[in-house]
Amino acid sequence: MAANKLADQPNYSWKTTVVVPESSQFKPGPAEGRTEKGGFTYYTSTMRDNKFEMAVKGTKTVVTSEGEWKMASDLDSTQGAGRFISRIVQNFKAPAAQAIELANTSRDLKKDGDTISGDLTEDGAKAQLQTRGDAKNAMGSVKFWVKDGVLTKYEIKVKGKIDRNGNEVDIDRATTVEIKDVGATKVEVPEAAKKKLS
Repeated sequence: MAANKLADQPNYSWKTTVVVPESSQFKPGPAEGRTEKGGFTYYTSTMRDNKFEMAVKGTKTVVTSEGEWKMASDLDSTQGAGRFISRIVQNFKAPAAQAIELANTSRDLKKDGDTISGDLTEDGAKAQLQTRGDAKNAMGSVKFWVKDGVLTKYEIKVKGKIDRNGNEVDIDRATTVEIKDVGATKVEVPEAAKKKLS
C-alpha cells in the first residue's frame, strides 16, 4: 500500500547506494533518479570513472553509449559494454514498482513502528541477483520505511553464487534506496534524449 501511494504521487526523486565487499570486482557508485507520473524518468549512475545516463518515457528507453544517446533496444545484440548496459535497462524499475515487486516476493513481512521487514523468497532473491543464469544459494531480506503511509526508503540485502563466464562468483550486496522530494521534483531530461523518445 505504501509503495502504491508513492506510485500515485505526481513525482519524486531517489538515491541508490550499493555496498559490496572490498574484494568485489564490480563496485557500483551511487545512482540517482527522478520520475514523474505519466511523463519522463531520468536516471544516472557511475561505476569507476564511467557515467551512465538513461531516460524513459512509456515503453521507450534511451541510454548514453559511446558519448551519444541511443535507443536501448539497439544495444540488445551488442557485446561488451553494450550488453552490460542492456542488462541494466532490462532490470531497471523505478522505486515504487521495485518496492511492489519486493513486497510480492517476500514472506513473513512484519511491522515494527515505521518499518516493515521480512525475507525474500528464493525466486525473489534470484531476481535481485540480476542474473540470466541460475543463481545458487540465493537468499535475501528486505526492509521498508514508511512515513504517513508513503514509502520513504527501502533496503535489499542479497547473497548467492552466480556463473560469470564459466566462473562461480560470490555475490554479497546491500542496496539502499532513499526517496525524497515527493511532489516537489522537477524532471529535467537532456534535449537529445527527448528527441529520441518523441
